Amino acid sequence: MKEAVIKAVVLGAGSRGYDAYGNLILRYQDKIKIVGVAEPNRYRRERISKIHNIPEENQFESWEQLLAKERFADLAIISTMDKMHVEPAVIALEKGYHLLLEKPMATDIEGCLKIIEAERKTGKKIFVAHVLRYTKFFRKLRELINSGKIGKLIGIEHKENIGFFHFAHSFVRGNWRNTIEAAPSILAKSCHDLDILYWLVGSKAKYLTSFGELIHFKPENQPQNAADRCLDCPIESECPYSAVKIYTIPNYKGWPVNTIVDEVTPENVYHALKTGPYGRCVYKCDNNVVDHQITNIEFENGVRASFTMSAFTNEINRTLKVFGTHGEIIGDFEKGTLELKRFAFDKEIHNVRLWDQYGHGGGDEELIKYIISVLKYSKEDPKVSTSAIESLESHIMAFAAEESRLNNGKLIDMKEFKEKNKVNYIWR
Repeated sequence: MKEAVIKAVVLGAGSRGYDAYGNLILRYQDKIKIVGVAEPNRYRRERISKIHNIPEENQFESWEQLLAKERFADLAIISTMDKMHVEPAVIALEKGYHLLLEKPMATDIEGCLKIIEAERKTGKKIFVAHVLRYTKFFRKLRELINSGKIGKLIGIEHKENIGFFHFAHSFVRGNWRNTIEAAPSILAKSCHDLDILYWLVGSKAKYLTSFGELIHFKPENQPQNAADRCLDCPIESECPYSAVKIYTIPNYKGWPVNTIVDEVTPENVYHALKTGPYGRCVYKCDNNVVDHQITNIEFENGVRASFTMSAFTNEINRTLKVFGTHGEIIGDFEKGTLELKRFAFDKEIHNVRLWDQYGHGGGDEELIKYIISVLKYSKEDPKVSTSAIESLESHIMAFAAEESRLNNGKLIDMKEFKEKNKVNYIWR
């Protein structure tokens, strides 16, 4: 007898809904299939419908239209913009859908708690897309820490190197540039990293302090003689943040150029840079999110961690150093290497890079495989699970870091912060 296939609907068929999850699901069509889509952009709606053979009656312009129908799938993939997560997530849960919910869950604490309440009330599964937990790199790192080879865990120094052009694309010109439209960058970009620290340490945050500001990408730093748009700029060739450099690589049609136009052609890209937001000078945009931030955390079990999020790096990568009483671990996420050094003894090199890895060091694909494992075979691993309740801690840490940053690095007592914000849930 043929096994039943998990049916999924996609709410938001952009970079994550189509390019990440949509393409990955094609690899596992004998186990999971996309049968419906809600996407206001006609080109994107038709594109995902064609590749997944979605019937016309299951193609919708809005998530409201899709969720107004009786439930016709098992899983709803919520990959709308950040501020549009809460309402469709809650309604989908109430309709009986499980969720793959893009991070962040919500852009405020109230929204996070609404989703958690719906998760508890309905009993449906939520898989928050904290995909780093699912990577072989971070699973191996956690295994090495817990093995005791470096003794007692003392601290972690973790860095998210966002990459100069990635930051310019997403957080200066793009969708995550302004907290009015999106979320603070510590939440939008780095709740991934706060979740990983929480997961590696195995304890909730006790105290937190954070410093950071928008340092560079503002009008007063625009070079003399620069124009407000890159195509008109006489010194464009001298600027590393030039939109011409970022989006007009010959014959390249992947990220990030495929996010600024629907169909990547020289003519379409030129028009987008001439008239759209991605052609603006990085010093003359309406951005307000932080471009360099340092957060220090003391966890309840005594472990201390520092986290740096910076736009000003050449590569897009995560690097970290783990300190133990009897050794240290140095990790490079992009290279997939973990170097464990036992003091006065030996050294181990662990290479966990997958040459065919897709998205976030293979984390995107491992998340899809995990969802299949849970929904199809009832095989759940609580050590990895990214439920809404489990994911709340990293979100609370991000909100606390933003409050600290806005108050000159004020020390945040996490217990008091949670009480003030009515976070009365007990998890873990």
